[in-house]
Amino acid sequence: MAKNIYCIGRNYAEHAKELGNEVPQAPVVFLKPTHALALEPKTIALPSISKDVHHEVELVLILGPRKSNQPQVQSFAVGIDLTARDLQSEAKKKGLPWVLAKGLKGFAPIGRIIPAAPGENFQNFEVGIEVDGQTRQKGSTRDLIFSIPTLLAYLDEHFGLDEGDLIFTGTPPGVSALKSGQKIRAWVQSAQGEKSELIASIS
Repeated sequence: MAKNIYCIGRNYAEHAKELGNEVPQAPVVFLKPTHALALEPKTIALPSISKDVHHEVELVLILGPRKSNQPQVQSFAVGIDLTARDLQSEAKKKGLPWVLAKGLKGFAPIGRIIPAAPGENFQNFEVGIEVDGQTRQKGSTRDLIFSIPTLLAYLDEHFGLDEGDLIFTGTPPGVSALKSGQKIRAWVQSAQGEKSELIASIS
């Protein structure tokens, strides 16, 4: 079980623009409850509370034990920051938190966990998702506004990071709604070819 699930919003400039948001000057951080986490689910159930659930594919970092009092990334996986866009839009209008829109049960599915290479800086990872065989999102971590070392330092300074914490690092442009009956394939792949996939049906 994860200790904390940190998520970074608007970390790709083009994604911020597609949603009409300003490009941030500092990391936009929100949290998901641990019950949102789902490990390699075969089925993702859409909640009855929302009529507009979007996929946001991301590189997810899993932290290991600290070393020299610094946070260490032990492994990585593909993850989907599922977002009830209608609930999020309503919360934004009222100035309320996004927890209901982002943190429903199963709203943080991740694929197979892959050990990180020693000294990996995660600067050239491909991130993508297909829906019914059609590519919806595809990007590279080289386009992150805030690099992985920057995110680790920021989160550790302000919140604290420790073994078992997860970090969803942001999504590239192309987010769109999911419908019951669709099939998705999401992935992240390193420059060396290490790959995490998540294949699931939407119900």
